[in-house]
Amino acid sequence: MTPPRIDVDRKAIADVVAVFYQRVRKDGTLAPIFAERVKNWPEHEEKITRFWANALLFERSYSGNPMRAHMDAGNVRPEHFEGWLTLFDEVLKEHISSPQREQWSTLVHRIGRGLSFGLTEFQKAPGDPPKL
Repeated sequence: MTPPRIDVDRKAIADVVAVFYQRVRKDGTLAPIFAERVKNWPEHEEKITRFWANALLFERSYSGNPMRAHMDAGNVRPEHFEGWLTLFDEVLKEHISSPQREQWSTLVHRIGRGLSFGLTEFQKAPGDPPKL
């Protein structure tokens, strides 16, 4: 059995996801973005819990393509990730102890940078040079 990447349990992951999305639904910028796509919040939160369980615990319970999902949403922009990351870090600070919090945050920021960069490239005009 592969040891977890970060020493947290599935309940802690589910708690972070639930609190994060409670805050997303109240956020002036993020709420409308999510409201367009998410119709069943418990289902969405379970899916994202599986994503994090896969990323942190190597559970293999998630099957999906986050980059494709964000590209297909049509209303997600690279600049939205700053607020997303700030909210996620706030929730981590309140619910996860150090050093696990810092480890998880590092991974969140790496994923956020990757998604932001991917969306930047996806949204540029054909023939434009890469936006670095």
